[in-house]
Amino acid sequence: MANDVVIAGGGFGGMYAARRLERRLPRHSARITLVSDVNFLLYTPLLPGAASGSLEPRHVVVPLREELDWTEMRLGRVESADPARNELAMRTVDGREEVLHYDQLIVSLGSVSRVLPVPGLAEHALGFKTLADAIALRNRALLHLEIAESLPDEDSRREYLTFVFVGAGYAGLEGLAEMQDYVADVMERYPRSRLAGARFVLVEARDRVMPEIPAPLAEFASRELRRRGIEIRTDTMLDSMDERSATLSTGERIAARTVCWTAGVQPPAVVGRLGLPLVNGRIDVDATMRVKGYEDVWAIGDAAAVPDPAKRRRQATPPTAQHAIRQGRRVAENVAAAMSGGRLKPFRYRTLGVFVDMGQHQAVAQMIGVPLRGFPAWFAARTYHLVMMPGMARRVRLAVDWTSGLVFGRASADLGQLGHPALVAEEQLTDQDASE
Repeated sequence: MANDVVIAGGGFGGMYAARRLERRLPRHSARITLVSDVNFLLYTPLLPGAASGSLEPRHVVVPLREELDWTEMRLGRVESADPARNELAMRTVDGREEVLHYDQLIVSLGSVSRVLPVPGLAEHALGFKTLADAIALRNRALLHLEIAESLPDEDSRREYLTFVFVGAGYAGLEGLAEMQDYVADVMERYPRSRLAGARFVLVEARDRVMPEIPAPLAEFASRELRRRGIEIRTDTMLDSMDERSATLSTGERIAARTVCWTAGVQPPAVVGRLGLPLVNGRIDVDATMRVKGYEDVWAIGDAAAVPDPAKRRRQATPPTAQHAIRQGRRVAENVAAAMSGGRLKPFRYRTLGVFVDMGQHQAVAQMIGVPLRGFPAWFAARTYHLVMMPGMARRVRLAVDWTSGLVFGRASADLGQLGHPALVAEEQLTDQDASE
């Protein structure tokens, strides 16, 4: 009888686990089911490029059905689990509640933005975690340029032309650098706004940007950002915000209508409803990624506290794509071994390198212990992502996007209405109001 292998989550870990299981398991021996709330994998390192218009949004996602051969896709959200009964509860996209039975369960639910109880944050800030977040940020910037261009004086334009990013990790620094580059590019078409100029502020609670990379590279990144006119506030937190301003812990009030929150990630709330042991909010697993206390449940990626073999003390691996990919492959091998009575192998991987793309042909990187900065680091980052993107067709599309951007620049159309069309009745009412 075929075994039921259920994979909860279609991110890097989940997709690569499913691909490896398809190769390791005979088709008649197992039914592989992947549950995901979207039918694509978001290649998150390229999210800033989609936000800044240098990449077509469809080119930074990988349709799961195109990469998987015989895995069954179930579109919906994981709601809870009952490990004692080997059941996973989900809600489909059309609202139906279903329960999936499993013989082996792989949890790869990723992470969500870590939101702190800052007054006004939930109501007024933008995130930078999903493709929708990236496109919303781009559309917000373009809309505010249009509004600023229509205002009569520079003082009234200022709050529309100020952008505050909170959190100077990978997402915050790359997102801010790419957006600053994009706004500077398209602002040439807005004469009044060009005279006033845009203001970008990066806020970081720690004493320097990018604590994930060596201090000399972080210092180079800071100098490059300051060279472009970007203001950096370290040892500073967001104290509160409203629709028109952000107040920092230093008491400084910044008039800004765009605040982007990129201050870290955390496991989604559903992880606490799976009935599995947790450590610091992440699922507690051993070196083979098997959940402690369970023979048939495994966890990988951002939601799992997988021991990092590169650290002497028992620390969890960082929430990066390169770790999730390798964990997905290894856990698939271990699941296949467990089903056949084979030997399990621990997760063994050391970070090969880190890349921080800052636009304008500038980046910082560290590859196999070798630090790079400037154009060589930028070229290495582009090459790495080009190689890692699944599928030759998608690699070609990325190369075409990057090349055409060098020649033709970027578009300045606000596409905020995409995906939110007005109903026919609403269009008729709008037309009647306009004619009166």
